[in-house]
Amino acid sequence: MIRNPIKKKWAVSLGILSILILVGGYSLLSHFQHKANPDDTTIPGWRQLSEGVKKAFKPNDRTGEVWVLDDVKATFFRLFLGMFFGIAGAIVLGLLMGCFKIFESFLVPPLSLIAKIPPTAALAVFFVMVGTGTNMYVMMIAFGVLPILAQTVYLSVKDVPEELLHKAYTLGATQTEVIWNIIFRFILPRFIDAIRLQIGPAMVYLIAAEMVCGDVGFGYRIRLQSRLLNMSVVYPYLALLAFFGFAIDYSLRLLQKKACAWYAG
Repeated sequence: MIRNPIKKKWAVSLGILSILILVGGYSLLSHFQHKANPDDTTIPGWRQLSEGVKKAFKPNDRTGEVWVLDDVKATFFRLFLGMFFGIAGAIVLGLLMGCFKIFESFLVPPLSLIAKIPPTAALAVFFVMVGTGTNMYVMMIAFGVLPILAQTVYLSVKDVPEELLHKAYTLGATQTEVIWNIIFRFILPRFIDAIRLQIGPAMVYLIAAEMVCGDVGFGYRIRLQSRLLNMSVVYPYLALLAFFGFAIDYSLRLLQKKACAWYAG
């Protein structure tokens, strides 16, 4: 049967099994690769990976810098700042478009057009406008996520039942109260889902920019180490990116569950 539920223990067991298959498949692939070439570094074994992790966490003998700490600070500061501006702008523009026809007519066409432009293709434009510092990364991420999130808010506002608005006005609510207490709370869970879906693309935009012009960050380190074929460092970095992405997604799901209990139910 479609959507037929299964027992929780089966769901957990299948999830663990899928991870074990992934790890086992990688181990098998690495084994055969090293059997053919014992000096291979493109698919490092677990011992090589552990050496790569130690290298990433080992302080530099001359400067005392730790690669992972510096890269985490740089990458996630840029990511959170870019997402903050993109989310804030999307809420404002989306509510304006959804609530007022004049803003809908004025803003929907350009946002629909901008949403089709890949931020990575406009990288040279960001260079010219703001240089290659933090502002460039922040602007690129905001440019990438804002149009999509704004349209999500706009379409969600359109789905708010008219009877809710009429009841609120009947009870004496002002226009501001209707927007904040009715419309915003109604669209919030869907907006959080949209943010979750934009975390991956935002990280792609950022890593791509760091690979091109960064001097610190995950993209810079991955580019540098992949040129040297130090995949024992690259793979742990990719695993860290996946972990942080999962942690952000899980945090947003918890926020949705706490702030929108009616939706989760």
